[in-house]
Amino acid sequence: MHRTSLALRLVVPAIWLGLIIGISFLETPLKFQAPGITLELGLGIGRVVFFAMNTTALVLAALLTLAMIRPRATRAQWGVLIGLWAVLLTQILVIRPPLNARTDAVVAGVDSGGSLWHYFYIAADGSIFVLLIIFIVVSARLLIPSATPRQPA
Repeated sequence: MHRTSLALRLVVPAIWLGLIIGISFLETPLKFQAPGITLELGLGIGRVVFFAMNTTALVLAALLTLAMIRPRATRAQWGVLIGLWAVLLTQILVIRPPLNARTDAVVAGVDSGGSLWHYFYIAADGSIFVLLIIFIVVSARLLIPSATPRQPA
């Protein structure tokens, strides 16, 4: 269990990072450049994809939380994990609902698109991205033996 938990503390955030890179940084901007993709179609696809991405992120965050129990994680790891949960829940519970309403209005032809909610979502994704990198670095440093020899007590 000990090694599995330590491995999960590196693998889970790496998978989550890959998800953000693949979906938020690559697929989303490129989708609108594909031939035949209208704004309405792109927004519809985006809504489905981001629902799946947020659901996957919740599962990964829960798995990472479980991996922190034994062996007990450091304060730094817990601090970053709490930050991840805070941003993820803000993204899902605060940012997504008005963003979904906005995309509904665009698809219905009531709105021309473009809103600050998209930028808030991008900022949240960017924050999660940075927090995941910090988490990986903190976790990896715990696995590296200290270069300073310990003095006998």
